[in-house]
Amino acid sequence: MLGREAHKSFRKNSNSPQFFWESRQGKEQDATGYKGFFYHFLDMKTGRRVWKSELSSIDTAFFLAGALAAVQYFNRHTKEEESIRMLGYALYRRADWKWMLNGGKRVTMGWKPESGFLKYRWEGYSEGLILYALALGSPTFPLPAESYQAWLKTYKWKKLYGIEFLYAGPLFIHQLSHVWIDFRGIQDEFMREKGIDYFENSRRASYIQQQYAIRNPKKFKGYEKNCWGITASDGPGPATQKIGGKIVKFYDYTARKIPNGPDDGTLAPWAAIASLPFAPEIVLPALDHFNRNYPDMTSKYGFKCSFNPTFESGNQDTRGWVSKGYYGLDQGPIVLMIENYRTGFFWQLLRDCPYMATGLRRAGFTGGWL
Repeated sequence: MLGREAHKSFRKNSNSPQFFWESRQGKEQDATGYKGFFYHFLDMKTGRRVWKSELSSIDTAFFLAGALAAVQYFNRHTKEEESIRMLGYALYRRADWKWMLNGGKRVTMGWKPESGFLKYRWEGYSEGLILYALALGSPTFPLPAESYQAWLKTYKWKKLYGIEFLYAGPLFIHQLSHVWIDFRGIQDEFMREKGIDYFENSRRASYIQQQYAIRNPKKFKGYEKNCWGITASDGPGPATQKIGGKIVKFYDYTARKIPNGPDDGTLAPWAAIASLPFAPEIVLPALDHFNRNYPDMTSKYGFKCSFNPTFESGNQDTRGWVSKGYYGLDQGPIVLMIENYRTGFFWQLLRDCPYMATGLRRAGFTGGWL
């Protein structure tokens, strides 16, 4: 966690919070954002849009959740901390969620200056849960309550390996909103009907991932009760290899999911770690297994993104494939969910945020800390 003096190092560049407020918000193809939202990919040096990426509603939501957490943390009555609070609130209030509806009931996934809104909307249980909570709580451009109800109607309840849960195939979906929101004991209409909460649902999803690895329907190497974690991650592909007499297609970065795939034998340790608050009894043994059996997965930065014991690299000194890099989207949940497991620190920050509480109540959440 950054100390209180970290704000003194802020400068007006692409790594500065002031940058995101002062940078260009407009329809230009190389702007930083528009209507209070930011592009999915920004140049690290200039902060401008790259790769013709979309104005991303979900990535903006994650950014704003972090901004509101900072607002709650820097709570002293000093000039410096008051300025941080003003900045965080200003960024949040600027996002025009009503515009991102594009005339529909459910939020669109994004917008491009060349072609307009993307055709896809947030439908089906996903990491978009935090997006809706933030958007409903907005004091400036709030979503109507019926928008959340329209989203709930796209949910799918399933039973896998004898366990019932609100379905989502990649494990990250069951985790990313939980990085910021403490769902223990609070329920919306859907969860009241099912008699559980989203925290319990993520616990069940973690156990289902473990059960999938135990069954290992595609017979990949490494899968077992202490070696699981299928999610969006880097991979050894694109490539095909003949493994055990069968042709196996390997992917690069993709949203791997269970039970119907894509699954190419790639596992992500970070996905198991991010389930620590939900099911420590199966996560801690998995971490011990990763450390003991895959030492090349770790370095001074922690676990690398992913590995695939099945993929044949051609190097006799290497067991399978190991990702060379790290992704902030992986490393962030590791740190935050470990702290939530230990102390509930980040959960408490957003529990104290009035906008988050308002958004959850407008979504129909009741009970618990609300």
